Amino acid sequence: MATRKTTKKTTSRKTTRKPASPATAGKVVKDSASKIWLAGLGAFALAEEEGGKLFHNLIDKGKEFEETGRQQLDKAREKVEELAENARERFESATEDVRERAGSTWDRVEKRWDERTARTLKRLGVPTRDEIGKLTRRIEELTRLVERKVAARPAAPRRKAPQPATRQAS
Repeated sequence: MATRKTTKKTTSRKTTRKPASPATAGKVVKDSASKIWLAGLGAFALAEEEGGKLFHNLIDKGKEFEETGRQQLDKAREKVEELAENARERFESATEDVRERAGSTWDRVEKRWDERTARTLKRLGVPTRDEIGKLTRRIEELTRLVERKVAARPAAPRRKAPQPATRQAS
């Protein structure tokens, strides 16, 4: 297989510019300055136009963000209130349980105290309330019996009280 060689011929061309005339150069600078000025005005007008749109878009986004924030805040507030209510209920329940336990414990302590006090008083020979009640009823019964006996007996004559002895003079 034969390969074919290709060669590229390069030629060098020198280009030369002609110096611009002062009138032409002034016109080019003036045109460039005018274009720059117009580009600046166009940018300003575009910024003003787009800036107004951007401003209104920012207001709309701000309203949306504020509403979303309020909704999230309301949800969070509801959740906190719910949690607080649950905590309040648990606290009240726990408090009630503690009160019941304390009351039960206090009742047991009080009962033991009463029992020990009663045993101590019994050892000392102090009568109980029931014993005092029985004794009181018995005394009342005996008092009535004595009053009946006294009322049934005839009255004895009254004796004269003896006269005190007087000393005789010697």
